[in-house]
Amino acid sequence: MQTGELEYALPPEAVAQEPVEPRHDARLLVDGGNDDEVQHRRVRDLPALLRPGDLAVVNDTRVAPARLHLTKPTGGQVEVLVTTPGPAPGAEALVRPGRRVPPGTVLRDAAGRDVLRVGAADPDGRRQVTALAHRSISALLEELGEVPLPPYIDRPVPPARYQTVYARRPTSAAAPTAGLHLSAEVLGGLAEAGIGLAPLDLGISVATFRPITADRLEDHVMGSERYAVPPGTWAACGEARRVVAVGTTAVRALETVAATGDLAGSSGLFIRPPYAFAVTDVLLTNFHMPRSSLLCLLAAFVGERWRRLYEIALQSGYRFGSFGDAMLVSRF
Repeated sequence: MQTGELEYALPPEAVAQEPVEPRHDARLLVDGGNDDEVQHRRVRDLPALLRPGDLAVVNDTRVAPARLHLTKPTGGQVEVLVTTPGPAPGAEALVRPGRRVPPGTVLRDAAGRDVLRVGAADPDGRRQVTALAHRSISALLEELGEVPLPPYIDRPVPPARYQTVYARRPTSAAAPTAGLHLSAEVLGGLAEAGIGLAPLDLGISVATFRPITADRLEDHVMGSERYAVPPGTWAACGEARRVVAVGTTAVRALETVAATGDLAGSSGLFIRPPYAFAVTDVLLTNFHMPRSSLLCLLAAFVGERWRRLYEIALQSGYRFGSFGDAMLVSRF
């Protein structure tokens, strides 16, 4: 499959710059299989749209304050985005301007402390970084970092609004955006409707949000991301009427377990057409950027119909991107 098949015309004004309040007032495009059955609802309607016995699976990762603004000993400004935040002293990161930061460079904070050493660059531009004045990368980020927003967001947003209401450990450099729409009211409504809720954790890194640049999808290297699916979640999936994945990262974690048998580890699963889904029956997801691995997963899930759904969404004024609206699609 050619990556160009994941292109579509996205007007800049269709990309949401701020979230809807309250969360559950985001619009929800519900696909019934053909144009006559498409519904225009709100995320607050989700409990009524699912069925008793369904299981909603959420990625409860938390977005770490993964962006750092540091300086070189010469005084030059450097931005570091830590893509694999965690409790170890080292991590992977994207560094800008990368060409002006040679391996071994020590970066300083505003107080002049040496806080981070930058290692050599991988072929794809990732750098290994090591905390110097803190016991771990996580401790460094908690003191000096800020929550990174997507590059197409051009205005400030409260950091709490880029977290799900159920976020737990700060293991991600970006949010599981479908979950941003779920409020305490929606979660309560799911429970009252007999719909289960189960968590997993996939640490979102550059593997998820990097655009696909290869001409052929087969040539794209997804990269790996750490995941953990609790035994209780996996058992509940086997007992559920349908498994409803809240977001593409939840899909990737579940399908990785199905493919490998491992409840935890590192996933480099790149879901592209055609793909035989083993676990996921229903998907709640945002409207994604062209040429992204997220859009590619949607294309694998619903086939070429994704293009018609996106046309309907654009014609109907839906908002795209991390703070945009959502869609609910089923494999059957």
